[in-house]
Amino acid sequence: MRKVIYYSLAGIFMLMLSADLFAQNVTIDGVFRPRYENRHGFQTIFPKDAQGANYISQRSRLNLKFASDKFKVGFSIQNVGVWGETGTLRKSDINGTMIYEAWGEILFTEKFSIKAGRQELIYDDHRIFGSVDWAQQGRSHDALLFKYKCEKSGKFDVGIAYNALQESNTKLYYTINNYKALQYLHWNKKFNAVGVSFLFLNNGRAYVNPHDTTDAGVAKENIAYTQTIGSRATYKKDKLSGNAAFYYQMGKKALSDTTMKTSAMYFALDIAFQVHEMFSAGLGVEFLSGNDEKEIADSDNGKETEKAFSPFYGTNHKFNGWMDYFYVGNHFYSVGLIDIYIPLKFKKDKFSAMLIPHFFSSAGTVYRAERDDEGMPVYDDNGVVMKEYGKGLGTEVDLVFGYNVGKNVSLKAGYSMMFASETLEVIKLDYGVLPGSSNSWGWVMLVFKPTFYQSK
Repeated sequence: MRKVIYYSLAGIFMLMLSADLFAQNVTIDGVFRPRYENRHGFQTIFPKDAQGANYISQRSRLNLKFASDKFKVGFSIQNVGVWGETGTLRKSDINGTMIYEAWGEILFTEKFSIKAGRQELIYDDHRIFGSVDWAQQGRSHDALLFKYKCEKSGKFDVGIAYNALQESNTKLYYTINNYKALQYLHWNKKFNAVGVSFLFLNNGRAYVNPHDTTDAGVAKENIAYTQTIGSRATYKKDKLSGNAAFYYQMGKKALSDTTMKTSAMYFALDIAFQVHEMFSAGLGVEFLSGNDEKEIADSDNGKETEKAFSPFYGTNHKFNGWMDYFYVGNHFYSVGLIDIYIPLKFKKDKFSAMLIPHFFSSAGTVYRAERDDEGMPVYDDNGVVMKEYGKGLGTEVDLVFGYNVGKNVSLKAGYSMMFASETLEVIKLDYGVLPGSSNSWGWVMLVFKPTFYQSK
């Protein structure tokens, strides 16, 4: 890894020289971001008699961008870790240094280019494709993009990805929890105060059916494709702004050794009004379809169709409350979600504040075993007593502050509380685990974004 860093720095130095000699554009910048967190109910209900977690994580990222009239190159290395995880006499980090982005883009014309390599994929409001910037490691894809843009037709991106486990001479099953292959088309265009975008995503996950074999009796690896298709519209004029989006998912979902039919939908609508130059207020609703657990329980064949919408590769921390109870490593293929929220924003000079209450409920019916005072299933003469729980999941309140110390330095802090319902406790807690008295999450983060070099 040291050799990688040395060679990278040597390459950066050579690019700096070439930029000065040939008037090419080079930018070298970075991100240094330590963050303290107190977790007492983050992502899930805090168990009774447990102790909260306190730690400091850090992102250290170095970015290089090079551009000429014929091509562009982007390169980014980063180290992500927790203070103290390796000790003071360490020889190496636990996570080490990784390449976050490494891509090249050929500029065939002013309108058409091809971009290949590891890169962030960000579209619209980050709901389906996003950088997940809150996570210290972020998200990047190994992909090939065909890009076309013109003022009359808008911007078109066609993306292709195909993943393998490693270099090999014979077929290896793809066992990483990731897509095996994907293809997508994204288009967007501005019409004065209105913006419109369209997305088609064909997402392929690998699975191995033991009954589908070669002549030699070796099970084949297959790919199940789920299609997501939809559109998003934006509006902004004077003091009023709004957004609306609709997506539908179909096709097949990959299970461990077979597939399941998919039929799911997503809808979102929000508006905001600039009440004062320093204050705005809004209202929004988001619907992600989910499975009906009572319907599944009453069916002789169990669940035959996946009705839970998946936001796939979006920046899910941005949505449905910052305590990440939904769609951040959890809640996928569950009972869905309805989120009604009221964003209140204040900004004056270098200071900003935001207060967002969320009112959550499930889209599908929650049907689980009834629990006693110890959190264990209740039994009668016929076995486990099943209960249909209410759809209300609870209320979350998020509060965040920001202060720009300087052009490239900022201080941010936040505090959130989740007031969970009995239904949410049933969804989140294992049997025999009782909820604590409160669920909260607090954090403080310093963000440094220095520019080390920029050619003129």
